[in-house]
Amino acid sequence: MKGGGSPWEHRIRRATDLAVRYPFAAEGLSFYGHVASFQKSLYEGLASTVGTSKRARPPGSLRDDPDLSVLLPWFAPYLAFVQDASPPPLAQAAAGLDAEGEKRWGELLDEFWQAGGAELTPTEALIAWTFLQPYAEYLAHHTEPLEPDGTPYLCPLCSGPPQVGVLRPQGDGGKRSLICSLCAYEWDFRRIVCPACGEEGVDKLPVYVAEELPHVRVEACDTCHHYLKTIDLTKDGRAVPVVDELAAIPLSLWAAEKGYTKLCPNLLGL
Repeated sequence: MKGGGSPWEHRIRRATDLAVRYPFAAEGLSFYGHVASFQKSLYEGLASTVGTSKRARPPGSLRDDPDLSVLLPWFAPYLAFVQDASPPPLAQAAAGLDAEGEKRWGELLDEFWQAGGAELTPTEALIAWTFLQPYAEYLAHHTEPLEPDGTPYLCPLCSGPPQVGVLRPQGDGGKRSLICSLCAYEWDFRRIVCPACGEEGVDKLPVYVAEELPHVRVEACDTCHHYLKTIDLTKDGRAVPVVDELAAIPLSLWAAEKGYTKLCPNLLGL
């Protein structure tokens, strides 16, 4: 992450603002706001119990040796929250996990942390991801800065895939970076290259922008047929990438109609 401090309040405020501006995304943004509020509490709880000192970590090692003991006391309240605040499929999955008990919870969280949830159902993976995300972000914020080493396709800290791209003002244009879907670490990435397959041909990398969302870009690839949304801060400096990406539902629908698959689905499955 670039910058310091907890980002949760900023994200929650942005979700509230965008829900008013974009009624078509209001339901999803409201759900995100509830999730982010719980994540904020978990993040702050970790800071108070684990501490705020930073440590050096080798590149890609953030997922090594997770301390699930500090997380498990939070998992039952999170399952209760999901049952109360989520759409029926997710609420039902949370109820099922609640009934399975702490041993299963540890297995679920460890499987997602170590392997990205490949053996979990989509709803189980979503529950594990949203619960573990503030823990991963806490670890990222309390890791000594890494020395830049090229432009990796996966997160240099935890090897997670990117959730969203960012264009930040630089000179007369924008400098591109990617934000990790798990730990929210942000790293520089080349402007004209597919982050899924490495395609560099400009004619193979179409960009689509909707009139109602001029600061959000679909950056697609006609070689691997994946896409990533990128938030252009040169057009809206108040944007919060992980939140504005959620609001851009019309772009997700357009990309799906054109046969593109998102590199990493977001909280809404888009």
